[in-house]
Amino acid sequence: MMTYAATASRPLCSSQTQVPISPIVKGTVLNSNGIINCRRRSNGVCVIKAMKSSSPPRLTLSSNWDFPSATTSAPRLPRFEELDTTNMLLRQRIIFLGSQVDDMTADLIISQLLFLDAEDPKKDIKLFINSPGGSVTAGMGIYDAMKLCKADVSTVCLGLAASMGAFLLAAGTKGKRFCMPNARVMIHQPLGTAGGKATEMGIRIREMVYHKIKLNKIFSRITGKPLEQIEEDTDRDNFMNPWEARDYGLIDVVIDDGKPGLVAPIGDFTPPPRTRVWDQWKVEGSKKSRKNLPSEQRISDTERGDEREKEAPAAI
Repeated sequence: MMTYAATASRPLCSSQTQVPISPIVKGTVLNSNGIINCRRRSNGVCVIKAMKSSSPPRLTLSSNWDFPSATTSAPRLPRFEELDTTNMLLRQRIIFLGSQVDDMTADLIISQLLFLDAEDPKKDIKLFINSPGGSVTAGMGIYDAMKLCKADVSTVCLGLAASMGAFLLAAGTKGKRFCMPNARVMIHQPLGTAGGKATEMGIRIREMVYHKIKLNKIFSRITGKPLEQIEEDTDRDNFMNPWEARDYGLIDVVIDDGKPGLVAPIGDFTPPPRTRVWDQWKVEGSKKSRKNLPSEQRISDTERGDEREKEAPAAI
């Protein structure tokens, strides 16, 4: 709505026009296309407001744009937010640790743990781990946050859980620590470097020894093994397969060894289509197409026969 004013005592801006004053009655119809309201002030100034314009609306580039309404019940999210897998997993109460354990990663995981626990402390939180380890202090922060949560924290190992990754895997709720059949678990003692003055090196070494004793005590409480055995087993890099980790007490269930639960069900097995490679094993002059087809059973039988020939006493 554009305002036009007329006065003889002060300058007007570009949107105002100076017009001669004449007796105008409020609500006077000037033409068939518009109505002008006029209010006469005490100083002789008449402010005129145009209620309707006779000129057609001006078309611009943005006149065809579809702006979202403020009353829309379900506004669309930005496309990058719709495809954000982290937020999508977080809605399913799934947290993924897929990198080294550092301060930034620890802050993110701790905030996600606290958020999910505050949202519903009765539902489990799933922590998927594929990590080579990292900072001890950052990992201890995640460990304390897991113990602070009222909700059970279920841990799942994918790929590799080494060092602090294995520690966090074992720190899950008892009975809800899982491992995939092709994953690897590795435990060892803390490692690091010390430099500078002798006093500073002594401080660093004393701190490393403190973390070693602390981690070994927690491992002993989790696995139920004596502290001396934990110290011996973590003296060097100790790699385990899922079943060895289960027997050691680091996990409870191997996914492919009983109750899958966390993976999608596998459909009916469909044999692969036959190819012509089977016919390439034919022997010239033989009618059997699979006579010389190599198999594990035939290879094992051949190896056993060779061993028996070696064990048999030579004929005199």
